[in-house]
Amino acid sequence: MDSPQKNNKILVSACLAGINCTFRGTNNLKDNIKKMADSKQALAICPEVSGGLGVGRENIELVGGDGNDVLDGRARAITSGGRDVTENVIAGAKKVLDAAKKAGIKKAVLKSNSPTCGSGSIYDGTFSKRLRPGDGVLAALLKRSGISVMTEDEY
Repeated sequence: MDSPQKNNKILVSACLAGINCTFRGTNNLKDNIKKMADSKQALAICPEVSGGLGVGRENIELVGGDGNDVLDGRARAITSGGRDVTENVIAGAKKVLDAAKKAGIKKAVLKSNSPTCGSGSIYDGTFSKRLRPGDGVLAALLKRSGISVMTEDEY
């Protein structure tokens, strides 16, 4: 039997903690998540910003599959303007995973439907606001590494 966790800190999407890091330059504030981040119970990170994409960027969707397919080289992360940002998205997800491992984090609450953070559903790659089953790149990477992932709606 595993010993009790000494570290109950969780990973959260920075936008949910009220940090203006979405592609629009806004946030997706959830008060309970902001309170956890403010009290250092949560580590708030944006994988897209961590991958060098900045704030106020073009919208991104996964084309050809979901986050697992991106990680395995079968799909790409493409902006609404047609730019391939797959390497940025993967690099950002790896940086977030590294930070989570260093902090001993075992659970994440991530932004639903996002191409990086979405868990269970993401936009379909057509920029038509339609959802399809699948995980974002960070969500897929965290799950592969044994970190439990849920959306803000499930938390």
